[in-house]
Amino acid sequence: MASKKYFLLAGFICLLSSYGFTQDPSTTSYDVADSSVVPSRRLPQHTEFMNGTYNYPAKPRSQWEFGIKAGSFTISGDVPVRLSPGFGAHIRKAFGYLFSARLNYMYANGKGLAWQPSTNFLYNTAWTSNGYVPQSFPGVPGGATEQVYYNYKTNVQDLSLEGIFTLNNIRFHKSRTGYNLYALVGIGGSMYDARVNALNGNAKYNFGGIQGGVYKNRKETKDQLKSLMDDSYETPAENHGDRRPKVFGNTYKTVGHVGAGIAFKLSNRLNLAIEDRFTFTNDDLYDGQRWAEQVPGSPVKTQNFDTYNMLSLGLNINLGSRATEPLWWLNPLDYAYSEIRNPRLMRLPTPVLPDSDGDGVTDQFDLEETPAGCPVDTHGVSLDTDGDGVPDCRDKELVTPTYCQPVDADGVGKCPCPEGCAGVGADACVNALGALPSISFSGSGVALSNDSRSLLASVAARLRNNPECRIVVTGYCASSKSEQQRSWDRVNAIINHMVEREGVSADRFYFNYGQMGGDCNTVDLRAAAPDEQGQTTVPAPHPNLRRN
Repeated sequence: MASKKYFLLAGFICLLSSYGFTQDPSTTSYDVADSSVVPSRRLPQHTEFMNGTYNYPAKPRSQWEFGIKAGSFTISGDVPVRLSPGFGAHIRKAFGYLFSARLNYMYANGKGLAWQPSTNFLYNTAWTSNGYVPQSFPGVPGGATEQVYYNYKTNVQDLSLEGIFTLNNIRFHKSRTGYNLYALVGIGGSMYDARVNALNGNAKYNFGGIQGGVYKNRKETKDQLKSLMDDSYETPAENHGDRRPKVFGNTYKTVGHVGAGIAFKLSNRLNLAIEDRFTFTNDDLYDGQRWAEQVPGSPVKTQNFDTYNMLSLGLNINLGSRATEPLWWLNPLDYAYSEIRNPRLMRLPTPVLPDSDGDGVTDQFDLEETPAGCPVDTHGVSLDTDGDGVPDCRDKELVTPTYCQPVDADGVGKCPCPEGCAGVGADACVNALGALPSISFSGSGVALSNDSRSLLASVAARLRNNPECRIVVTGYCASSKSEQQRSWDRVNAIINHMVEREGVSADRFYFNYGQMGGDCNTVDLRAAAPDEQGQTTVPAPHPNLRRN
């Protein structure tokens, strides 16, 4: 019978194991930054961790587990066992990811029935006190020998405190698993009351008609005994009397436990557990039979202490709010692995990259050893706004028009005298206004940049100081309709800005677009000669292509 029990158990474990391996458990643990799951006594550590002054997160508050169970209870002693029911309940609390404590209560009725007769029951008072005559030993008087079949029914209760060690929640290759293996060890108190079925009413059983003792007749023998005997268990088995303490009239004994189990996760609140717990009693009367079967002719008593076993299936429930799952279900590596892969709370050192010339561009990307104080672009090259080859930090004429280049070592260009400007006073406005900037546009755009507006503001100031001077605004490129219109739009944008934003009269600008020999994306400004004539307004060449 016991072998069948373990065979069924193995099959059930295999079934649930396949369930546990195929589940897709949550790949996340709890949020270590969530202070709501941290007990108040650990909040200082949590604060230090969040501030980066302590490397370890505070241990969270975890749920309690309450469980109920039922299963098969057996007593291993001098009498063959019969499978009997057992029940239990427990509460469990985690003290860490690997260790938890459990208070466990068990109630069971163990039964046993021998299928072989015994005649050597001289020391068993449950039989001798009811008139059964045992086989006598040398020197011990006796009468006609009778045979009996040992049996018992024992009510057992125990309350124990157990330490439980989780075996598989530290996972290196996945976050968590759907099953939990554990081992247990504990100590507790057990009370028991063993009784023997020795009488049929008030009369002895007549066991003489039972044909027992042959292995092949075991089932037949037990069937005959069950037909013969009632279920009264009326006779108290031999006990320790007053030599052992009593609890509610039952014998009390301190016991020890070992065991193992496997729990299968059904949800974050429920799990199903299979457990086998083995108990050492240091007592030989749990089965109602103190001495092992005596050897005929020898008065020597041989004593073997009884043990009992509870194989159970239980349903466990996690209890508690503002708490994580019990820690034995969590993987303590979750936090470390998540921070290594995707840092969120980890404090990373500020990178230090070399910048030998101090221009703000690291040596890895710096294309030039720039003199101190010179502004640079994103590649570490000195800025040259007007593109005359002289860096801005040494250029005394920051914006030199392209037609006034090349320039001298100080970045100052010499602008040519326009045709017809020769003569007395021909270069008066050129000298008064100085070199005027070129305005650059990007792509096919016609909008003025902030830098261009700043340049035009300086030109407007010069015009206000020289009210007799005019400016020629020249745009380039006319190989297509779109280029002609784009050149017109850009010249128009500059003149409109000077009129509307800077307040310069429109008749001081000569509108000149679609010229050749210049940069298509550049509009040049120059002082008009005293006798130079030009148009102040010019209609759009292709209005349908105009851009705002």
